[in-house]
Amino acid sequence: MAKKKDLFEEFNPLEGKVYQILDKDGKVVGDEPKLSEEQLKDMYFYMLYTRVSDEKAVNMQRQGRMLTYAPVAGQEALHVGSALALEKDDWVVPSFRENGVFLVKGLDLHNIYMYWRGNEDGAIIPEGMNILPVTIPVASQTLHGVGIGWAQALKGEKAATVTYFGDGATSEGEFHEAMNFASVFKANIVFICNNNQYAISVPVEKQTASKTLAQKAIAYEMPGIKVDGNDVLAMYNITKYALERARSGKGPSMIEGYTYRIGYHTTSDDPTKYRDQKEVDEWKKKDPILRFRKYLKSKKIWTEKYEEEVQKKVKEMVSNEVKIAESFTKPPIKAYFEHTYAEMYPYLEEQLKEMSACEEAEEDKE
Repeated sequence: MAKKKDLFEEFNPLEGKVYQILDKDGKVVGDEPKLSEEQLKDMYFYMLYTRVSDEKAVNMQRQGRMLTYAPVAGQEALHVGSALALEKDDWVVPSFRENGVFLVKGLDLHNIYMYWRGNEDGAIIPEGMNILPVTIPVASQTLHGVGIGWAQALKGEKAATVTYFGDGATSEGEFHEAMNFASVFKANIVFICNNNQYAISVPVEKQTASKTLAQKAIAYEMPGIKVDGNDVLAMYNITKYALERARSGKGPSMIEGYTYRIGYHTTSDDPTKYRDQKEVDEWKKKDPILRFRKYLKSKKIWTEKYEEEVQKKVKEMVSNEVKIAESFTKPPIKAYFEHTYAEMYPYLEEQLKEMSACEEAEEDKE
């Protein structure tokens, strides 16, 4: 029986290798995962759902119907491919740009919209979904992920954790603490770096002297691999491979998904101040949805009729989720104090009283 290929060894980042299954034109250049037509359609659906809901969120923010928002356009393959590789008992520890992961895991879109509208109830994850809430402080979530992965290893669970973070997070101390701890204690964790090439306005080449981010794993005696992050099949395959490795007690690994942030860092950002439109246009040609559509068409799965049907379904779903999100009224002041601890500490109670008094004083003025 032939020995199973070790993808981490075969695609050593120090040798400049990048793992890819579909090239930018949707042509097969690597070993395809064995997926049914239904599974391939699910991939396409979730990528499209992520894109359409993302475009809607940007429009809502511009209309004053959302406070701020972190767009995800161009990164759908990384989200959806990796998330579909997860099993029920696996955990997800996100940053703030993993909409596609949330949707695949079953979180309602209106929860995502509520969160960005300033309603903290949107961050409440349903029991049993195995996702931690959005994390804003860059790289801090990697430590939380390692904690869960370590617990899984100690308990001997056949489950693993995925933590997501951006290229900017690799310049933070918490990232390196997490990588070191995970490797020393063989935590059941997969680190997925969404290298969209900009930490707000700082290009990745000004953050690090490393030729790849994946090679940072090697210093921690951990396998790392650079993957075409716009290739949904490659992201699915490598995440599945890394998760199986983690669940079997072989320890952590790191995946660098090389992709591109087509839009803003957040809606308060102006990317024209730090990057050339020609660069953006070149990456639009590598659009992950367009690439996967070409692949599905070559397999006679995608047709114009199918596109019309899935577009209609997705737009109706987004419209309904917007209505639900906007049906929730502004949360009361006390809501901002209630979710910090299981029981409110005395100093928080004092702050709540002070805040409530200020609110009442403002109402009296009116």
